[in-house]
Amino acid sequence: MTEQEAPTSVFRNTAFLRLWTGTTASGLAMWAMPFVLGLAVLERSITAVDLGVVLAARTVGFLAAVPVAGVLADRHPRRVVVFWSCLTAALLTPVIALGMGKSPLLMAVAATVVGAGQGACRPAFQAMVAEVVPEQGRQQANAATTLAVRVTTLVAPSLTALAALLVNARGLLAATAVVWLVAALVPPRGQGRRGPATATRASFATDFLDGIREARRHPWLLAGLGALTAVIATGYSATAVVLPLVSRDRYGTEAVLAAATTAYTIGALAGAVLIARWRPKAAGWVALAGLALYGLIPLVLLVPVHPVAVVAAYAVTGIGIELFNVPWFTAVQREVEPSKLARVSSLDFLLSYGLAPVGLAFIAPAIEAFGVSAVLGACAVICFAVPAAAALVPSSRRFSTR
Repeated sequence: MTEQEAPTSVFRNTAFLRLWTGTTASGLAMWAMPFVLGLAVLERSITAVDLGVVLAARTVGFLAAVPVAGVLADRHPRRVVVFWSCLTAALLTPVIALGMGKSPLLMAVAATVVGAGQGACRPAFQAMVAEVVPEQGRQQANAATTLAVRVTTLVAPSLTALAALLVNARGLLAATAVVWLVAALVPPRGQGRRGPATATRASFATDFLDGIREARRHPWLLAGLGALTAVIATGYSATAVVLPLVSRDRYGTEAVLAAATTAYTIGALAGAVLIARWRPKAAGWVALAGLALYGLIPLVLLVPVHPVAVVAAYAVTGIGIELFNVPWFTAVQREVEPSKLARVSSLDFLLSYGLAPVGLAFIAPAIEAFGVSAVLGACAVICFAVPAAAALVPSSRRFSTR
């Protein structure tokens, strides 16, 4: 079942343990903010319109910062980029609380800067794994990180709701700022500067374009990134819009919505545990097959099936997405030139997850124009077909050009 034995435990690596702790803290802070602000709406501290504006501003800041951070994290020590980006999020989060009920503009500006801090730390965290973990342990390290992300997704709403019994939304935002401080201070030192000296350094645009050229040097990377982008922008976006409607209108209960989303997270946890030690020979094909499983979701939403089938499809899809994510991150860390790793990682975040809001914006008008069935059918075809096409690229079999 495996090509080689994985390390006994990546957590014996103290540097990675610190990095994992910082990454987990940043993920917890990111996931907590929408729930905290939702509680603020329930408290009538802000309106629903304020909530939408603040979250949109955070997304804008995130997307704007990701490509900039990729260049900075390749020019400067990545530990420094992590520190300043997380510290920025920590300092500006309380400003959002100050603006509650007083100044929606102040809240939006602060949220934009917080989002920029969140986006700036992502490429640096991803690239630091390659600095502190030897190549043979990176798949396990990436699985451990994604496990933390999934657990955070699962428990963050409950923890936030429980904490709300003790403190109000402003207090919870202050607690979120403390979590950001943990993310800023705990990670270890990396390998230091990798870029050229300041006197000979190219312009920002040149450095960014150099990262794009590095990505183009790996055909499997372009193919996989295109597949991931297509699945997230279509399948993920469509199901995010349609699942609540199907749960309400077809099954007459919100329980299907809650069970399906929970099953997806539990499936992702199982997938991360599986791929932590499994080393398939055709890792790229296995990863792309896992990604293509997302096509099951639009199918079960398209036809009237038993609710158990919907929940099962979400669980299988959760397994599949981690069968893709972990080998994907590991391959990027292995194949990409270390001095350009953060820039390539920033392109990954920008094109894949950055396009999710764009997909969400177009799905609702598409449903109005063509109907739910046509949109879900098209999304299912895209989710199955695009990863299959990516698998035809020769270097996609192992996610390697070596």
